[in-house]
Amino acid sequence: MNNDNFKITIDYVAKRAGVSKTTISRFLNGRYEYMSDATRENIKKVIEELNYRPNNLARSLKLNRSNLIGVLVSDIGNHFSSILVKGIEKVLKENGYNLIIASTDNDATKEREYILSLLDNNIDGLIINTAGGNDDFLIELSKKGLPIVLADRSIKDTVFDTVVVNNYEVTSELILHLIKNGYNRIGFFTERIGDISTRNERKQAFLDVCKKYGIDNNNLIFEVDGGLSKIEEKIISMMKDCRKCRTALFTVNGVVLLNVLQVVNKLKLKIPDDVAVCGYDDWGWASLIPPGITTISQPTYEVGVESAKMLLNRINDSGEIVPKKLVLKAELVIRRSTRSH
Repeated sequence: MNNDNFKITIDYVAKRAGVSKTTISRFLNGRYEYMSDATRENIKKVIEELNYRPNNLARSLKLNRSNLIGVLVSDIGNHFSSILVKGIEKVLKENGYNLIIASTDNDATKEREYILSLLDNNIDGLIINTAGGNDDFLIELSKKGLPIVLADRSIKDTVFDTVVVNNYEVTSELILHLIKNGYNRIGFFTERIGDISTRNERKQAFLDVCKKYGIDNNNLIFEVDGGLSKIEEKIISMMKDCRKCRTALFTVNGVVLLNVLQVVNKLKLKIPDDVAVCGYDDWGWASLIPPGITTISQPTYEVGVESAKMLLNRINDSGEIVPKKLVLKAELVIRRSTRSH
């Protein structure tokens, strides 16, 4: 049938699969709740054998859908974003949706402009790793019927379905690990914090644990968007101000961690003899850089997967769904970069 695929209809697929046309339609729309795994696999096999491609334009017009999902990430150059998108894409592609991806560079104005552009493309829903500062705008869109899911970053109230990790708890665990290993001067290195929930949660955990153990590190929170020179300036200052202290550098994400490691190498500081280094995102190379860097490993791919599932559920369910906040567990991976003497 290779030359006659255009003649294959949904009725023919249903006949070959031994099910009703309605069941095939539900399969194509990702509505699997009333079919067994065996039926689902059989339909999938028949569709692949026939090389059947449904008329997506006709389906989308009938359902008043475009089969397009907007995905906004905060920084496409950050490895975190690419992993997140992979998880989102896996689920959405399996369910017949295509993605339109945009990167906001953590800019609230750019985020708003991209959302308006996505709306012009008649998207069926939006998954957003928000830059912050657009809460009211997003809430208004949701009230108008646009399904929205927040991935990794949240807003103050649970207005939207949201998937995050346990930032406060796991950051607290890492800071406590440093303190128990004798580090009494800990610098917090971050990109601009602003209204970004993840960075605020990590900062608050840092301050709370330090305060609990009588360590005043309030003046050691450094926003280092200026690049390596600014990081170098802050590290040199930390090392000079307290030569008898045991110094540690905590980084808010994998991008900052890599930048800090570059500066530490440039200054010829030994890890952990001169300074301990640790932070977010266990991206493979952390275990390879001597002596092995202590990191917080985030379930980034799973955040993407669960965000996509939540969005599909909201798109396909016409009833009122109470917004949910799903918290996934990040894990502390202790290596020799934070060992005690």
